[in-house]
Amino acid sequence: MEITELLSIIANGEDSRHQFKADFRNVDAVAAEMVAFSNSQGGWLIIGVSDDGAISGLSATDMARLNQLISNAASQSVRPPINPITENIAMPDGMVVVVRLDQGISKPYMDNQGFIWVKSGADKRKVTAREEMQRMYQAAALVHADEIPVQGTSAGDVDNEFFESFFEKFVGEPLAVQTLSLAKLMENMNLMRANQLNVCGTLLFAKKPQFRLPIFVVKAVAFPGQNIADTNYLDSQDIDGKMSDVFQKSLAFVLSNLHYQQNEQGVNSLGEPEIPRIVFEELIANALIHRDYFVSAPVKILVFSDRVEIISPGHLPNNLTIENIKLGNSNVRNPIIASFAPRILPYRGLGSGILRATQAYSDIDFIDDREGNTFKAVIRRKIPVRLN
Repeated sequence: MEITELLSIIANGEDSRHQFKADFRNVDAVAAEMVAFSNSQGGWLIIGVSDDGAISGLSATDMARLNQLISNAASQSVRPPINPITENIAMPDGMVVVVRLDQGISKPYMDNQGFIWVKSGADKRKVTAREEMQRMYQAAALVHADEIPVQGTSAGDVDNEFFESFFEKFVGEPLAVQTLSLAKLMENMNLMRANQLNVCGTLLFAKKPQFRLPIFVVKAVAFPGQNIADTNYLDSQDIDGKMSDVFQKSLAFVLSNLHYQQNEQGVNSLGEPEIPRIVFEELIANALIHRDYFVSAPVKILVFSDRVEIISPGHLPNNLTIENIKLGNSNVRNPIIASFAPRILPYRGLGSGILRATQAYSDIDFIDDREGNTFKAVIRRKIPVRLN
């Protein structure tokens, strides 16, 4: 780093990417700062500069001590270990150590006491909320929401008729010829653990999934105008049931609130929806399968006069972007659900759903709201011309 660049950083003050410290003498204190940067977007830890930007300056002895302290902290007090890059810079008022810390690829990182730290503005904070910890483990593919056991469930919650039909199609032979108990069979299929249905097993096969998972519904509202603040609405439903039922009811809700066009069909036919049916099949399936089930919030379907919005809890996972999902790239957030979905929903996997939707109808916007932790598909409607 050039001196002019360092002076510019100091002049601008601390922020989420730049932390000033006059000195360090405690290895745990250094480790906590390293963990916070590694769990966030990375940045620079600048030692020899006080919080107000004054350059305290370090001696040659300080430099040797600090570089050893940093090395020890990175290898012994951060789990998993990290590889910071240090640079000693001679300033007019003394030496400064600049430590570059990249965003980690093995999150979550923690200190020797098992604490997870993240950047919070110019400072850091300890992660204590269970949901936030789960999302960090989820991002690292260490745990998936769909495999979490659902307290109070058992094989007795399974819709036997539905599961028997699914099993015969899935395996190719009747469930009745199996010698294993239903609980053991479902455990082997990764739908149960310790005699409890997991989130996937509950959502796909329980008679009443929302009895134990009440928030995992679809809230659907159709408005007469273009404003969500409108106190009037044309239609409203809280859609629950097994995932296959939620999908069908959600699709029916949208289609029933669209305009239909005769095109070349006969005058007695219902006509074709103004937006192709496949668009909503793909986007509703995508919302149910790939939403973040660590987030306690429903999927929302909002029909306005000029657009339809499908809002999923959870932003795009990891390094996915709007641009690459349009090209068919994917990152499976709920692998168990995704593995069963092709046999329950019109879902093919392989990241092709978004691609098929946009090929069928191009006027779709996607919004990855990382701050609000949602992913939104906005399908623009063609507002009919009113004839006087």
